[in-house]
Formats: sequence, structure tokens, C-alpha cells
Amino acid sequence: MLLTRKGLDGQRSSTRFSAGLADSLARALPTMDRRSFLKRSGIGVGAGIAAAQLGLIQRARAADGSTAKGGAKIEVKRTVCTHCSVGCAVDAVVENGVWVRQEAVFDSPINLGAHCAKGAALREHGHGEYRLKYPMKLVAGKYQRISWDVALTEISAQLLDIKKATGPDSVFFVGSSKHNNEQAQLLRKFVSFFGTNNTDHQARICHSTTVAGVANTWGYGAMTNSFNDMQNSKAIMYIGSNAAEAHPVSMLHMLHAKENGAKIIVIDPRYTRTAAKSDQYIRLRSGSDIAFLYGMLFHIFKNKWEDTKYINDRVYGMDKVRAEVMTWTPEKVEEACGVPEAEVYKCAETMAKNKPSTLVWCMGQTQHTIGNAIVRASCILQLALGNIGVAGGGTNIFRGHDNVQGATDVGPNPDSLPGYYGLATGAWKHWAAVWGVDYEWIKKQYASQAMMEKSGTTVSRWIDAVLEKNELIDQDNNVRAMVFWGHAPNSQTRGLEMKKAFDKLDLLVVIDPYPSASAAMANMKVDGQELNPKRAVYLLPAATQFETSGSVTASNRSLQWREKVIEPLFESRTDHMIMYQFAEKLGFAKELVARLKMVPGKGGMMEPEPESMLEEINRGNWTIGYTGQSPMRLKAHMKNMHLFDVKTLRCKGGKDATSGYDMTGDYFGLPWPCYGTPEMKHPGTPNLYDTSKHVMEGGGNFRANFGVEREGINLLAEDGSHSLGAEITTGYPEFDHLLLKKLGWWDDLTEAEKKAAEGKNWKTDLSGGIQRVVMKVHGCYPFGNAKARAVVWNFPDPVPLHREPLFGTRPDLVAKYPTHDDKKAFWRMPTLYKSIQQKNVEAKLSEKFPIILTSGRLVEYEGGGEETRSNPWLAELQQENFVEINPKAASDRGIRDGEYVIVSTPTGARIKVKAMVTPRVGADTAFIPFHFSGWWQGKDMLEYYPEGAAPMVRGEAVNTATTYGYDSVTMMQETKTTICQVERIA
Repeated sequence: MLLTRKGLDGQRSSTRFSAGLADSLARALPTMDRRSFLKRSGIGVGAGIAAAQLGLIQRARAADGSTAKGGAKIEVKRTVCTHCSVGCAVDAVVENGVWVRQEAVFDSPINLGAHCAKGAALREHGHGEYRLKYPMKLVAGKYQRISWDVALTEISAQLLDIKKATGPDSVFFVGSSKHNNEQAQLLRKFVSFFGTNNTDHQARICHSTTVAGVANTWGYGAMTNSFNDMQNSKAIMYIGSNAAEAHPVSMLHMLHAKENGAKIIVIDPRYTRTAAKSDQYIRLRSGSDIAFLYGMLFHIFKNKWEDTKYINDRVYGMDKVRAEVMTWTPEKVEEACGVPEAEVYKCAETMAKNKPSTLVWCMGQTQHTIGNAIVRASCILQLALGNIGVAGGGTNIFRGHDNVQGATDVGPNPDSLPGYYGLATGAWKHWAAVWGVDYEWIKKQYASQAMMEKSGTTVSRWIDAVLEKNELIDQDNNVRAMVFWGHAPNSQTRGLEMKKAFDKLDLLVVIDPYPSASAAMANMKVDGQELNPKRAVYLLPAATQFETSGSVTASNRSLQWREKVIEPLFESRTDHMIMYQFAEKLGFAKELVARLKMVPGKGGMMEPEPESMLEEINRGNWTIGYTGQSPMRLKAHMKNMHLFDVKTLRCKGGKDATSGYDMTGDYFGLPWPCYGTPEMKHPGTPNLYDTSKHVMEGGGNFRANFGVEREGINLLAEDGSHSLGAEITTGYPEFDHLLLKKLGWWDDLTEAEKKAAEGKNWKTDLSGGIQRVVMKVHGCYPFGNAKARAVVWNFPDPVPLHREPLFGTRPDLVAKYPTHDDKKAFWRMPTLYKSIQQKNVEAKLSEKFPIILTSGRLVEYEGGGEETRSNPWLAELQQENFVEINPKAASDRGIRDGEYVIVSTPTGARIKVKAMVTPRVGADTAFIPFHFSGWWQGKDMLEYYPEGAAPMVRGEAVNTATTYGYDSVTMMQETKTTICQVERIA
């Protein structure tokens, strides 16, 4: 069907025609980005004109359809998409306070005027009619409307009663990767003042293994380069990443690279939409990534394709890795991962002979019991090829939620205060000074100093924190209360046990624009059992990110400032207002906002000012360089996107008309680390660890975070290996007041800086003087100059080892590559490995459940899916959940395409989904998307949702059926490799 719209002249015009025209012209200029094409073709000057010429927007019209005149107030608010982490900018057109339409920002150097389906439907997310509209309480099996005052009073009273009776660790606060940076940091402060480290957010179950593995290899746990920089790559390898569906707009940059001759490799158990763009596709057995990567390294070392000078100068321990790699002969690799030698060799040769080459991974690598080791094997591959710290190289780790990177950096982590400072006494004293609160007062809120400095439970294990025998848990009491603050429980494994945990709680609080599956699960009766009559359940309507302002960190580490698009709708309140109002009831409001500016929010009620909250982040996060991105600098970048180069992200020159700030030399969004105070004007770091640039031009080197020597071997960089222009031309440790004095640099500090820096290091000097002198005066990096670690001696497997999953279909390989031994008190929980794996082998589960079950994303939906499945424009695109099953496997079971089937797993779960018979998966594998909830083993849960707040599309959650399994370092859940049976419904 040809879609048309009515033009301004009343004639029908074809949107397909205008899109086709743009596409055909773009093909004639294949290496030109969309923004350049629009400008060169004369279609428009600026986003608004360009969009109008393409037929994307019309003149503002009043409600009766007439052209808006004097009375109408029309504003354009610049925001950022709230779905994946690419960071696509959006101009929202607001008429008389109503968001009426939107445009992709053509000047954005990140999305270049493009949108995916989710981004194009943002307006409906803000104005969605299926939102939670007012506070509710579960009473006798029905959600009833209550007032905010009643909700805040009752919930706070119960939290205080629980804290008094069984201690603050009886409460678990789940934060959100949808919070902006300011709200994420405020929530970590909030739970600290409540007195617990039992707090976490979505990063635990998507990229915690990335953060741990990458940070412990070379210093920082983040994407090293950028989407834009991939245009400089000559080979791009996706392994465990389906970017075409999970991060669609990122593909613009990959396709530009492909047009310029880059070779594309995709390694995945499924033939995905990303694989459809590849030059080489390799089907991998899920969970065997290390075997495959070592197979590549076998050929790289054997053919002397490695970068020997780079390894000598900048890498520690590659000799030990090489010894392990050379045991992985082609025959052994094929046995473990199912890939023939010729395919492995071709992949290795492409990456080695087409440098710079980059590697992209996502949750296909991370969500395994050996996720940390898989991540480090990927890092080692790039170190062997000398691909880290170079344009077009790097490890481009695409994050999932819009601010999962920022929430990880500054938000509610159970093992650290903001900025990865950890939980030691010194970290607490640093943040107490930043927050303007007495350290001793904070300590009194905790059960003890030991609990204050002990990592909390992870969100992946909250089920066990509730259900496990108390004597096996490393805290005084079990968790009795859960606060889900913007989190979808259907994104977590072990759904059957999760339901039991919900029922055992004394208090459940869900704070979300959409009430999420937790609302229905909490109200659902299973097998006729009555609900726990002593449990209290509350739903509180949070505002969306379009109803507030603040900063958000994209996957490439660039920060962007969102303007408030609309006022909070219905009875919703901003997350930071809710935090403050709870703090008032709980007795620490004064401390929570001690150094924050308070401003009137909805209804004149006071809330912390987002700009003030960002300035607090700037004052404290010296470790990762969240100090230079002041509100003024970020706002200037957002208003002047057209000044930034689409490949390098660098500002070519220009001042912001409002503030007068000169952005010349800045990288877009000041990607962290952006060191020093804003006045120092560090430009941000586009590519981490790049020694070809001066540190004040965004250059750097590997971090000295692991000492200076190990077993007599120097851990610092070799002579001659340093960032451009550094006065110290060899390796050196991180800087503190003593090292500055020894070098004779102390007098480069001002007197005020000397006073602040005395007894401090580069991370705790609140004046920023140490960073200023080290970087600006002497051209060195404050965190030192060391070698990356190919061997991570503080991890269970210092050299990454392949280990079979706990639930697998290959007992023969379990015998060769067994999992870890069980652990007793790991993140406060006993964690089982070998005992479960052996039990499964002895029970011959692989015969009963012979198909590997894996999960992943769809382009139409995001995360747990509640908000996107409540959006009519997206809900129309995919109305039912499904299982992809290979034609041979389907034929063996008598299954036809499009009919309902039962997918069962060893948990006892039996979920009902549509069969999609397709060769996308091999005969040994099945795939189910993880965005669905609202059905429970064949039954629609609609009656259990609050009235008017159920998603339009409901379906079975794959995680109702997924099995037990956690990473040996981070407690990442294993979702990408379990086992199942698929049966035709008789």
C-alpha cells in the first residue's frame, strides 16, 4: 500500500517518493553522510527547513486544523531518545504545552538525522495513554487509587519499621538505567543515607561482565572508541551483537565503513539482520566464544600477524596467554564451537590484514557464567593486533538502555560509590565531602562499618536474598522489602522462583511511568493460592525523561543534555522529586540536598535542580573524568551540533551565541574522561588510550591501576611508550601529592590548590589542581602510564578459559571443560556451579532438553518491553512472542510455522509462544525475544494489571523459563545459553 499524506496545498504527496528520491541520490553519493547530503543538495539550511523540504513536518496547526496564529505558543525542545544507547537526538515540537510532533536532528553527529522505529515513536511514549496515572495500592486483589501523601506516608513508615526491626539491609533498592545521570547519582546517595549497599540496576544483567573485564584489562570499563570512529575501520567484527536490531542507527556508521571498503564479519548462533550485511558470517555454538577467539589467535600467532612491538611496549602477560592459545588446535576449536578451520583462519586473516580493525560485542558475550573471561579474550585479541588506542580500532561495546553507561558510571552500584570509587573508608570520606555531609553521620545509618564497606547483593540475585536460608546469607537478615525504581523483572532469569519471592515480601514498591510486569506478577494467583495478606504493594507514577531535564551518557561516553519537553502528565512526579519527598519522610532530606539548589517543580513542590545535581557530579567524579562536562558546556554542544565533524566528533570552530562559550577543539558531548574543572577546557576523549594525541587533545595511555610490578615483571609501559608531548617518556604510576613533590611539580600548583591537594591523589583532590598540573603543564596522564593486562591475576581464571555452561547439550565437553567450583559467600549469596552442572549431566537433561535456548532483541521493542509494547505505533509491528526453530527441528516434532507451541525447560516452566520455522537458527538452537511479559505459562495476566495501565501487547516472558547460572566475577545472569524442548500442542 502506498502511504500518502495531505500536503499544504491540499494535494496528496507520496512519502515513499520523497524517501525514494533521498535514497537514490544518497546512492549516487555513497560515502556522504545524510547531513552532508542535505546541505550539499541545497535541500535545507538547518534541521527545520530540511525536514520541511522532505515532507516530514507541516506548519503548526491549531486544534481545529487552522494555521496557528498569535495565541499559540510553539516551542522546539531538543531531547535524546530514551531507548538504546546510541544517543539519537530529537527535536520535539510543542504547541501550547502539548508535544505535537518530532523531527530527527539532522545536525546530530551521532544519528545524522536518522531514527529507528522506536525513536520515531517517542512522542507516544511521553503522551502514552497506558501509563500509570496516579498512585495505587493493592487491596484485596485489586489496585485502588490513593493519594501521593498517603502513599509516601505509608511506604516510609513501613520502610522505617523494617529497618528498625531487621536492619537497613532488609531493603533492596533497584535503580534504573533510564534515570538520567543526575537522578542515578542522587539515588546512590539516597540508599547510602538509608544505610544499605543493597542497590543495583540493569547494567548488572547486561554489561557488568564487560565493565569488570575491560576495566581490569586496561583501566576503564567502557567502549573505547565511538560509532563515528568505525567509519575509519578497515575490518569490523561483530560477535554476540545484533546491532541492526539492538542499535539500528549505529549501522549508519558501519555502512559508511563498508562503502569505503571495510570487511564485515558477524559471528552469532543466529543469522541476524546484522549478518545480512556481512562479508563473512560464522555460526557459533552459544557460549563457545573463547574457543573461537583462541582459534583466531592460534592462526595470528602461528602466522606472526601479531603486533610484537605493541605487545612488548604496552601489554603484560601475553606470553602466558599465548601458551594457552597454542593448545587450541583447529580440531579442538571445531569440536568446541562447531566452526571449521578455514572459517576461523579467514576471520583471523581479515582482522589481521585489514587494520585498523574493530571488534563489537554485546550481550551475546556477556550473559554467561564465564562472561568476564569471554570479554577479556576479546580484549586480548585486539591487544595482540595492536588495535587498542588507534582510530578505527578499539573494542566498541554497544550498551543497551539510553543511560545504562551513565547509571553505571555514577549511579546505584552495590560495590561502589559514584565514579567506581569503591566502598573503602577513603571513598566514603571523599563522597561525604562532596555531598557536604558528615562521614560519621553516614556511618551511623548502616548496621556497622563492616556492612558499610561490604558490597551489597546484586539485582540478579534479589530472589535468593528473599528466599535463601538466612544462615547462608552474608547479612543479618533476608530482604523483606523491594523498591523497583524503573526496572522490568521479566528481564531477569528464573521467573518461577521470582514469583515465589514476590509473594514472600512484606513490602513491594514499583516506581515507573509504566507499572511493569512486577505489578501483574505481584497480584497474580498461581494454582489457586491466595496472595500473602501481610504484604503491601504500591505503584507510584514516575515522570518520563521527557518531563524533566538532565544529562544522559551515550555508549561512546558522550554526554548530552535533554531539555524538558512537557510538564509531568497525570499525577506523575519526577524521580528526583520522589526521592526528595521520601527523604523528607525518612528523616534525611536536609542531608540529601545539602549542596543542591532546590527549585519549584510540579505543583510548586520543591525538587533538586538538575543543573545543580550535575555540578555535584562534576565536583566528585575525578576518577573517570565526569568533572569537565558542566551544564553550560553540554547545553552549548546541544544547540550547536552542526559545528561538530561527523567522523572525528571534533568541533571545527565556533562560539555558542547564548553563553559565548568557544567550543573549538571540543569533542561532541565531551566524552569521558573529560578531566579537570570545566575551566580547564579538556576537550573530552574520543578514543581511549590513544598515544598519538596530547592528553589535552584527547589522547592518553593505559591506566596504572594494578601496581608497578608483578612477580619481578614491570607493569608500567616501556621506554618510549607515552602519550604525545608527555614530559615523562616512559611508564609511570598514578599521581598523588608525594609524586608531584618528588618530580618538582608541586610549586606549579596555586597556594589554594596546594592546600586542597595535600595528602590527596588525583582522584580525591577536589580542587582539580593535581590534574591541571599533570595534564596541562606537563602533558602526562593523572592515572599513570602502564601496560594493559592480558593476565588478570585477581580473577578466577587469570588467563581466560573456556568452560561449559551449567545447562548444556554437550556432556562430553563438560568432562573436558568443567565449570567453577561452588562458592559460599559471593556477593553475600552462596553461588552454585559444579554441583549443578554435575547434577544435570547425571540426570541426562541434555536428552530431555536437546535444544540450546538463547534470547535477544527485536528492533520494535526495548528492554523488558512494557513501555514499547504500550505504544500503539510499535505494538502494531510485533503482536506476539515467538520461538525461532530450525526447519529440521520443527519437522522432527511435527511443528508448522505460525502455530502455537510449548517451550519447556528444566525449571518446570512451560511457556506458550508462536513457532517461527526459519533457518536463521541451526537445528540445535532456538531463539526467543526477551521483550515480552503479560502471559504466565499460557494464561493472559491482563486481569492482574492496574486498570488502564496494561500494555497493548502481552506475551510469554522467556525468562519465566530460563535457568540458574551467574558469572564468576559479577553475578551476571546466564541467559544466552540454557536448554529446552519445543513441543507441538496436541
